[in-house]
Amino acid sequence: MSTAATPTAPTTTPDDAPRAQRNGRPATVEDLTPLAFAGYAHFTAMQVRDGRIRGLDLHLERLRSASVELFGLALPDERVRALLRTALADGPADRSLTATMYSSAGEFTARGVDTEPDVLVRTAAPHNGPAGPLALAAVEHERDLPAVKHVGEVAKTYHLRRAVAQGFDDAVFVDRRGRLSEGTIWNLAFWDGTAVVWPVADLLGGITMAILRRQLDRLGVPQHDREITLADLPTLSGAVVMNSWTPGVAVHRIDGVTVPEAPGFVELLHRAYAAEPLTAP
Repeated sequence: MSTAATPTAPTTTPDDAPRAQRNGRPATVEDLTPLAFAGYAHFTAMQVRDGRIRGLDLHLERLRSASVELFGLALPDERVRALLRTALADGPADRSLTATMYSSAGEFTARGVDTEPDVLVRTAAPHNGPAGPLALAAVEHERDLPAVKHVGEVAKTYHLRRAVAQGFDDAVFVDRRGRLSEGTIWNLAFWDGTAVVWPVADLLGGITMAILRRQLDRLGVPQHDREITLADLPTLSGAVVMNSWTPGVAVHRIDGVTVPEAPGFVELLHRAYAAEPLTAP
């Protein structure tokens, strides 16, 4: 595995050491113990810069829709924003933040339906993602409830570790129809020489992906939605992965297929992402 693929490990200081709050209060051992044995929850992850967040409206919509899907009810946006503000009130201006929604009723039970979820907010040191370029192993896999960013996904880490053991940097998923969908913790995007190509398959639409789509529209950059298979890769001019860490890391190989690194494509995505305004919660 290339050292360029390894995310920069920030130096953690007492100020940006991981912290967790449950419903706006410091989380206790009693609060966290049930979560260590539960997997029925959903979350959103973001990078906070200067105390503000890109795509905050998209994060709130994700939490709202997933809560309705899993719990039957969602917290008001202003309540969620208040919890984010509380979590960010003390500490450095640049941080990683994860907001997780879960039911105190736990899992493997019918209880907890139509009950407002509890909220766990975790802050930690900021991340910027790997430098790349990356080599990805193609793995046949389809996630359950792909439209929900849920926590019960052991396959992500399993396939990541298997890929690294085989000399790759990470894995990318291929569905039963042979379509490339997404990475373990990444969305995919491709460049055909004139337009950004988004893969069509059952996948989680990421927040960074949504930010890029609307900012590329504003920049007048053409975008297409298209089914992409391994056989299509030689016809493309670039590929990237993206997530809350970064709007684009070049991919230079998927399985045995080499893909051009396309630095201009990566630069375009970073420029589009930077155009998204930062919003205070």
